[in-house]
Amino acid sequence: MFEKIKSGFQAFVKSVKTKELNEKNVKESLEELKLALVKNDVAYSVAQKISDDVKEKILGTRIDRGSKIEAFLKDAITSTVREILQVSKPFNLLDKVKGKSEQDAPLVLVFLGVNGTGKTTTIAKVANYFKKNGVTCVIGAADTFRAGALEQLEKHANNVGVRVIKHEYKSDPSSVVFDTISHAQARHIKVVLIDTAGRQVIDKNLMREMSKIVNVADPDYVIYVGDAMAGNDVVSQVETFSQVVRVDASILTKVDADIGGGAALSVAYLTKRPIVFVGIGQGYDDLQPFDADWFLKKIIEF
Repeated sequence: MFEKIKSGFQAFVKSVKTKELNEKNVKESLEELKLALVKNDVAYSVAQKISDDVKEKILGTRIDRGSKIEAFLKDAITSTVREILQVSKPFNLLDKVKGKSEQDAPLVLVFLGVNGTGKTTTIAKVANYFKKNGVTCVIGAADTFRAGALEQLEKHANNVGVRVIKHEYKSDPSSVVFDTISHAQARHIKVVLIDTAGRQVIDKNLMREMSKIVNVADPDYVIYVGDAMAGNDVVSQVETFSQVVRVDASILTKVDADIGGGAALSVAYLTKRPIVFVGIGQGYDDLQPFDADWFLKKIIEF
């Protein structure tokens, strides 16, 4: 994964490490780096910032030519990308569960996204993650719109051993949300996961319904599930949804198939919202908390 963005950084280091570090010598290499980033789904403004910040770091530091120039350049890139990722102020959901448990209340998470991003499968993966960490959870089937949605969710939930609260098709999704949260409160279940209907941002009726669901759930976090393969479209989707409901964090699916790698950088920096998980495969265990060090290692170590 991320081979292309990694090769862009690699080409930059290879180009610059044999030159004297002055503005004239690095200008062309920085332009090539910026182009490589944009080609691999890094939003232009983010690519520009990375280029500018790397330039400032390598030109603003005196370095002995006898030193390890390659290591110095990698450090400059690493610190720059880390700063980009930290803008979103990442958090740990297990820590949030502990905080809610002290109040004897469940952590409520509402998941939303466009059609085809793997949202329902991702919710099952999140349930599996909590269960493996000793955290009880229940899933609310608030997608009462799409044919087969309830059966699909139940199949995944049964596979990971988590209960689903559901109503009939075409019933009010908000009533499912209310019943699911009530169920969790009565049984002291730690986490409520609410599945919602995948929707396109142009569908005004479904977007209004989404707003109602969030109002009823009053969730701790609204999480957008986006396809890493969609690149910069994920950013625009998150921002468009944010005009209707708040979006607190994102999960990127299909990261294992993403040879570009720019979506994570763009989502983290431009939306100012953390990426809490990434999907790295088809299995229920193929979900991991997003970690800046893991990401940096994938795109910079060479």
